[in-house]
Amino acid sequence: MENRSIGFWAVWILLVGSLIGVSDASIHEYKNERFTVRANARFFHGGSEGLYASTFQDVNASSDKPLKGKSFIRFDEVTFVRTMESASKQNPMQSTSGLVEAIILEVKDRERIGGSFLKSDDICCTPELADTGSCTLGEVIIRRDDSNNLEWPRQIKTFFRGNKTETKMSPEDVVINKTGMYYLYFMICDPELDGTIIRGRTVWKNPDGYLPGKVAPLMKFFGFMSLAYLLLGLVWFLRFVQFWKDIIQLHYHITLVIALGMCEMAVKYFEYANFDSTGMRPMDVTLWAVTFSSIKKTLSRLLLLVVSMGYGVVKPTLGGITSRVLLLGVIYFVATEALELVEHLGNINDFSGKTMIYLVIPVALLDACFILWIFSSLARTLEKLQIKRNMAKLELYRNFTNALAISVLLSIAWIGFELYFNANDPLSELWRVAWIIPAFWNLLSYGLLAVICILWAPSNNPTRYSYLAETGDDFEEEGVSLTGSGIKSTSDIERNELIYGLADDIEEDKRE
Repeated sequence: MENRSIGFWAVWILLVGSLIGVSDASIHEYKNERFTVRANARFFHGGSEGLYASTFQDVNASSDKPLKGKSFIRFDEVTFVRTMESASKQNPMQSTSGLVEAIILEVKDRERIGGSFLKSDDICCTPELADTGSCTLGEVIIRRDDSNNLEWPRQIKTFFRGNKTETKMSPEDVVINKTGMYYLYFMICDPELDGTIIRGRTVWKNPDGYLPGKVAPLMKFFGFMSLAYLLLGLVWFLRFVQFWKDIIQLHYHITLVIALGMCEMAVKYFEYANFDSTGMRPMDVTLWAVTFSSIKKTLSRLLLLVVSMGYGVVKPTLGGITSRVLLLGVIYFVATEALELVEHLGNINDFSGKTMIYLVIPVALLDACFILWIFSSLARTLEKLQIKRNMAKLELYRNFTNALAISVLLSIAWIGFELYFNANDPLSELWRVAWIIPAFWNLLSYGLLAVICILWAPSNNPTRYSYLAETGDDFEEEGVSLTGSGIKSTSDIERNELIYGLADDIEEDKRE
């Protein structure tokens, strides 16, 4: 029982380990990659993707032409190269002198690979197991006990000939007739083939295109979000033009974030559309999409921060903390850009899990800094408005605080769901719904931007959001000031209030 458990966990670890650093590329290239030892086998992970069942069921799949309406995995110029030392040990007249197996399996069939069902921790067949007739010596152990599906897991054999150092797989298209998460492994059971490398590529295709099934729904989602940003931008532009005389600096910042959001979604949509039609992600297009995303994320957080500080509403400038705000923005942009580049441009085995952690942690810490700074600034802004008894602006900031608090609670809840989802689906068996995780963050960002647009929309009553109108409001509320020497003029009152307002801002800057 213990050996059986060890064998099962060996295959499970092999599957999980292959997920680390995997990119969403439908053309998987192998550039002189080496095999890794696992149990008594040597393996190389050739790729894993969610594939939908072919629209037209056909078992005769071999063809050099694209298979319209079919899901398939195509082996293209896959070549194995063994060491000269290994080749020199073979007789040049031998018809077969070494075996490499390509194993394609659906993740639900993982228990059918290896000797766990034979109470063994081996992946390759041993002489003892071969004597029982359970497997073929020198090959990967595969349990075939399903009379309705004897061909799966799919096993494709490639033999070395004589004492040659290279052998090439025969071109073949493996048609997928069942929806699932599929894994491809190249496996060697012969210890004399240690040091063998692989080069070439495999092409993975769904019925409607090359987009991996895990991210295919995101193309339509990004198209929908592009239209949503376009609609928001149109409404904002009309208000902007209608009340252009009452525009403040904050409105230009909001306009820039809307424009960047629109560009980000549009570029991502066209990137995915190109990916779907060609199977490749052009580096220049992907770089633009990543950069737009990083700039938009940075400016969105800066917008929330300066709004929380009361910029343009409670005080005309950020004062001495402007440099600190800009520094935080620059650091966040650099950290986010690095993380996005690794996620979108990395190849199958380029980056390990530790590398990703080193990039994720700084972004998480910077997000925490933004959140703490935003809410501490909001508290000071609300306190200042309460002291001045400016009820219109106080109500505005209360609504903004409520919206921000709701978004934070939703974010915490979604992070918990995401951790639960990933912990319970390490092999991506729920790949068909995984797209909703990144989609949620885009929707939340859009929702917060829409709330800001509603609360700070340009209007013919700028006194509710404009700092310039603040002195007039205070004068109307407080009335005429009387002193022992008589009545002060309106200009004197406005001048004093402006001086006091600037003094308050300077004092607040010192505290921050």
